[in-house]
Amino acid sequence: MTAVRRRIGVLSLQGSFSEHIQSVQRAGATATEIRLPSEIAGVDGLILPGGESTTILKLIDEYGLREPLREAITAGLPVLATCAGVICLADRITSHVMKPLSVLDISVSRNSFGRQVDSFEDDLQIEGLSGPAFRGVFIRAPVIESSGDSVRVLARLADGTVVACQEGYVLAACFHPEFVDDIRFHKQFLNIVEQHAVGDPA
Repeated sequence: MTAVRRRIGVLSLQGSFSEHIQSVQRAGATATEIRLPSEIAGVDGLILPGGESTTILKLIDEYGLREPLREAITAGLPVLATCAGVICLADRITSHVMKPLSVLDISVSRNSFGRQVDSFEDDLQIEGLSGPAFRGVFIRAPVIESSGDSVRVLARLADGTVVACQEGYVLAACFHPEFVDDIRFHKQFLNIVEQHAVGDPA
């Protein structure tokens, strides 16, 4: 039997959406740009990329995407959020006055590692990823400060800082998996998409 080629939408308002599109294609799925509410219904999963969270949230509102996104995610649409995308999904932002989508039961602090010059890389042990450590690229990255009981922590830095988690079909990473050649994290997301498609609980 031929495997179904899943269709992944990538929110393409600002940020690293083109890199995510390339990673999704390399991982074996079809990628499509999402800018309008009507485009959400045709995808099996959605990616919110890294970028500038204030700008992304402003554009989400300007394009009328806030409620369609909230409704789709609340209904179970699988989502991968990276860096700024995590801030957009969070329920609470402790460091800035912003209005996120509030669909992921976490508190985040924006730009917690400092400015652009304080960007760094680190080897991460990520739950569910077999093989060697995953190289995490952190660029003005947020930190997951706390999470609800339904949220599973997937990765921490050596000091215990939480940098990846999952709640239901939502996968969140404070780093940029789209900036490395390793596509295992995108494949992990595609596995979640497949679970959802066949009705398996996440």
